[in-house]
Amino acid sequence: MAPLARLPIFLALEGRRTVLAGGSAAAAWKAELLSAAGARVDVYAADMSEEIRALAVDPPRGSVALHARPWMAADLTGAAVAVGTFENDSDAALFVQAARHAGVPVNVIDKPLFCDFAFGAIVNRSPLVIGISTDGAAPVFAQAIRAKLEAMLPKAFAAWAAAAQSWRTTLKERGLNFSARRMFWQRFSTHAMTNPQRAPTENDFDRLLGDVTNANEHALKGSVILVGAGPGDPELLTLRAVRALQSADVILFDDLVSRDILDFSRREARKMLVGKTGFEPSCRQNDINQLMVGLAKRGKRVVRLKGGDPMIFARAAEEIEACRSAGIDVDVVPGISAAQGAAATLRLPLTLRGRTRRLQYVTAHSREDRPADLDWKSLADPATTTAVYMPRRALAELIDAALAHGLAPETPAIAIASATRPDQRSVRAEVRDLVAQIEQANLEGPLLVLLNASGGAAQPATRLNTGVNAIG
Repeated sequence: MAPLARLPIFLALEGRRTVLAGGSAAAAWKAELLSAAGARVDVYAADMSEEIRALAVDPPRGSVALHARPWMAADLTGAAVAVGTFENDSDAALFVQAARHAGVPVNVIDKPLFCDFAFGAIVNRSPLVIGISTDGAAPVFAQAIRAKLEAMLPKAFAAWAAAAQSWRTTLKERGLNFSARRMFWQRFSTHAMTNPQRAPTENDFDRLLGDVTNANEHALKGSVILVGAGPGDPELLTLRAVRALQSADVILFDDLVSRDILDFSRREARKMLVGKTGFEPSCRQNDINQLMVGLAKRGKRVVRLKGGDPMIFARAAEEIEACRSAGIDVDVVPGISAAQGAAATLRLPLTLRGRTRRLQYVTAHSREDRPADLDWKSLADPATTTAVYMPRRALAELIDAALAHGLAPETPAIAIASATRPDQRSVRAEVRDLVAQIEQANLEGPLLVLLNASGGAAQPATRLNTGVNAIG
């Protein structure tokens, strides 16, 4: 996991005593939050604002008691949290010191350096609650994000979350095994997402439970999903890919998969690197097949995560056949290929009306580390764009053979390393000069070459500008 500025924790404050030092309007807002969470709020201040007096008369949930005097250290004993509002740092420091001495987490309003915890912006669909924090760096930005989420999340999601809370115990009492319960909640989530404007009923529970109970034993066995991770940018994942990652028990991923992609998976999912990097030490395909099938036979939901699209130069046929031979359900989630991703970031059409009538994908890699027996005539066709995958070692030989079979030496070509990632770099050149340009630019990372792509003459190596997602 990447470093966290703050650990998001949701406190259970029902019936617990909290301390608020200060009676201002800002303090009233924090008192309202604490009361809404069910806390008993003791407010200590010599002067009370109209807002906090009104809140004490009509609190949202927990009681708000007003004490017309300054706070004292003894007031903090036994409190769950302490919140204060102070104009100067010296008064704030005294409050923080007393709270920490009493073992109470403390927050001083608008003074991040004195805070053990932060409130953040809140999207309330209780019991579904979303907290947003910028670690004090940009509170207005957090509020803008909150407003966007408020618009995206239907109010009825609160009812669905409340139903889940009440149905959980009932579901456990039915004696369903773990796989069946998880299937229920997966179907519950899909059902809630497709019915966001209404509250659930007991009929929904009965229907979902019936679907799971009547599912045959085969449906509850393990399964394998081949998932395309795309070329690198996690925002290029499909919704199906995200859902597969979030439902996986085990994820078998290749070296070419961006680690940012794994952030979309469940935290509890086991993640296993299975190699598959060209020309480098890696797991044998048969070992991967056996591991994948073995995990599925133990009832695991396995995601086989591959860079790009799993059906393009990714040995999908072997893995699908291994699953079918073992009687394991197998599905495929397509992904954006490296050629598509690179073309998009470069604003480089792969086809062009009146000029390019065909697009073909070829691989420069074979077991002999040399170009396979390709259709050289098609590579030389000036109306064809060719995407060459895995060209790192065999590109020079492939180009020489293509030139010998009629490919024009001045054919425009481009080599792209780490397509769609922040460190993407590329070089453009006439095809006869491409290998030299790649070596001169020292392109590192997964490499792709496009021959006869629209884009024109030679250019120096360029780096991806992540601000506008284009080559600068």
